[in-house]
Amino acid sequence: MSEIFHHSVNGGWKANHFLASEKFLSTKNHPSDCKRFGESHPSMADGSLGFSKDLNISYPLGNYMTIEIPQYGLRAYALFYSKHGSRESFVQNELDWIVSPSMRKKIFALLLNSGWIRKKSRQEYVCVEPKEAVKGLLQFRLPDIIAQSKKEYAFTNLSAVEIWSDYSYVQRGLERSPYFIKVLKKDLPYWKEFFNKNNIPNYINEGSTIGEYVILMPVKKIKSLDKEGLKVETLSKTLKIAKENKMYSYAYDYMRKKYGPVAS
Repeated sequence: MSEIFHHSVNGGWKANHFLASEKFLSTKNHPSDCKRFGESHPSMADGSLGFSKDLNISYPLGNYMTIEIPQYGLRAYALFYSKHGSRESFVQNELDWIVSPSMRKKIFALLLNSGWIRKKSRQEYVCVEPKEAVKGLLQFRLPDIIAQSKKEYAFTNLSAVEIWSDYSYVQRGLERSPYFIKVLKKDLPYWKEFFNKNNIPNYINEGSTIGEYVILMPVKKIKSLDKEGLKVETLSKTLKIAKENKMYSYAYDYMRKKYGPVAS
């Protein structure tokens, strides 16, 4: 299936920071099955769906975010869930006879910070439901995480088209959610460490994986503008990208109409 969709921003799907909210795609509620919503929409030549009128559709996935954890953390989670489920609370000293005090603290810090358990009180914890935790692995974290960065960057290519078109063009889905980001060549080690530390897969110039990932594009200079808290390639450059590819014609027309003379 294609992960590229064209929507009118006046419809029910309102994106914010790459749709990093509870209103996004689920494989259960995918627009390719449009007949369930009372409409039939033919596929476009590029395999994406062109919606001719606004649809008040949201794609609930849940807004709980989790991060992959190493085997020792997963085993600890399995132990707690097997004993207590997701409603009964437990405390850290349950591990006292199994691991050292330092390892016990490490396990609880990992599970808590990665979203697999929640704090119920100062000393008590509860497990997150496995279904909720697993779904949370596919939530989009990058827009919030990149705000913590200390180096220069700019969303570029298809990611810039998304942002400047107010997400009338969307390139991501649960299966595949790439971000194209220009960074200074001299800062490449910083960005690799930054994304690795935050458990976001990243590649240089090309690559792909399941879910959210970053394509780092090293350059000597970066020219960017701020849009809604994100640093993005200039509008003129983005328009040129959109104009050169018929797949982005909807986004191109939208940007030309919105920005008027500035987009000329």
